[in-house]
Amino acid sequence: MSRREQTEVIVVGSGAGGAPVAAVLAEAGLRVVVLERGPWYTIDDFGHDEVKSCRRDFWIPFAQDDPHTLREAGQERAQPSREGWTSRNVGGATVHMGGFFYRLQPEDFRLRTLTGGVEGSTLADWPLGLADLEPYYDEMEVRLGVSGDAAANPRERHARPYPLPPLAAHPAARLIDEAAASLGWRAFPTPRAVLSRAYGRRPPCNQCGYCGDYGCENHSKSSALSTFLPDALATGRCELRAGATVSRILVDEGGPRPKVRGVEYLDRDGGLHRLEAPRVVLAASAIESARLLLLSRTPAFPEGLANGSGLVGRNLTFSTFAKVTGLFERAALVDRLGPEGMDLPFLQRSIQDDYFDAELGKGGTYNLILQHPNPINAAVRLTAMEDYGLWGAALKERLARYFREELWMEAEVFGEFLPTEACRVDLDPRVKDRFGLPVARITHHLHPTCREQSARMAGRAGRLFEAVTPAPLRTVLAGRGSTTFHLQHGTCRFGDDPASSVLDRDCRAHEVGGLHVTDGSFMPTSGGVPATATIMANALRVAHGMARDRG
Repeated sequence: MSRREQTEVIVVGSGAGGAPVAAVLAEAGLRVVVLERGPWYTIDDFGHDEVKSCRRDFWIPFAQDDPHTLREAGQERAQPSREGWTSRNVGGATVHMGGFFYRLQPEDFRLRTLTGGVEGSTLADWPLGLADLEPYYDEMEVRLGVSGDAAANPRERHARPYPLPPLAAHPAARLIDEAAASLGWRAFPTPRAVLSRAYGRRPPCNQCGYCGDYGCENHSKSSALSTFLPDALATGRCELRAGATVSRILVDEGGPRPKVRGVEYLDRDGGLHRLEAPRVVLAASAIESARLLLLSRTPAFPEGLANGSGLVGRNLTFSTFAKVTGLFERAALVDRLGPEGMDLPFLQRSIQDDYFDAELGKGGTYNLILQHPNPINAAVRLTAMEDYGLWGAALKERLARYFREELWMEAEVFGEFLPTEACRVDLDPRVKDRFGLPVARITHHLHPTCREQSARMAGRAGRLFEAVTPAPLRTVLAGRGSTTFHLQHGTCRFGDDPASSVLDRDCRAHEVGGLHVTDGSFMPTSGGVPATATIMANALRVAHGMARDRG
């Protein structure tokens, strides 16, 4: 083991939950070390190589190299899988996100109260409300440079406008607006963590269309790599160590209450290091943070650190997901809308009219996008739609029509993933990582209500495309009631009662002093939106509290 080192705060993970904490605490004068298990990419490493970004291990490891294991509830043996990884690189999944930055809605914080509970679900209200997060949503949006129209969404309230106007929308957005209005809905410009204008030293989006699954080549996407981490490093009080895999949280169990005293971590070559600090912030993802707590057993916590309640790893939630696609003839759209702007890559529309209904319950969000420019994925998708009977010259001709003669409008449907007793993460008793440590075993279970709501919303998204003029050539529904594993929450839920939660309302472990968890683990419910904006806002809230009390 290398020599012992000391600092004031250790942050484990450099993405949405960790980077804001590092920035705020370093700006407040504390010495911070951020430990990230993955590599430190720069914009020189990014490009439009689909094989590199989407089909290799650039963002997440291959299952044979560093697996999770996955099983459905009721199955005995879990199989090695890439599912459950959000990323493994400096900046986390924010570097390759699409940047859809919705806020949670008031109903998200009181879902158990509003529904009276759901049979078969471990549903719980949040210990705070939207008003507690709103100032930090505001701060996050300003620090990142979120683009959007704060007045356009009737379901959201904002104390201030977004710092930037919405990104330029494809002319077909007008057709979505009209179709939504015909159904009694209101479409609004999608808020994005992507710059529509120059912001600080960063240039505006160049409209390449390669956001989701790709790193941004000019810092226009407001990832942690482009925003919070440079802010933290600029103070001179933050150090970022890439290739550092934390293997154990160290605890001093003397005295009336155990307290953290640091971490052990492994470098790329397996060398063991010890870093001491009185405060440790876990932000490695809901799955990996729970795994690390379970790995950090002590005599006082034989089932895992801070796990006296038995809830670490429990109440794991993801997001339900469906995709509905309307295939339109490009020439018909040009006839209706004119040729100007037809090459813009973003549809830039969202609908939340089905977010919550007192009778039907919790729905979610329709995120309206255009087809991604990925050619390999397009070929795979087109052949799948033809039962894999499309190949050779016929496939080339079909791809030519796809890119030149058609426009595909798509509704990504994000819905509530209810927590259940069966959906959880624990340590796999058989499979170990390359350092010999048990990997995270994911037991997946989707509540039947979530499947039903996802299918209902997918059907309604299909109605939206059918209401467009000119009519689509075809409407395709896919993935109704499926799960998006890279949106994850809930394994260390927060609450006021230590018997029913792992963290208090400030995301401090009830049972261990100096230990915070600031990734999506804290969330009792998933919400009907991607949670990145909420994770960042809450991380700011927690960090400001830590800076005030230095504890």
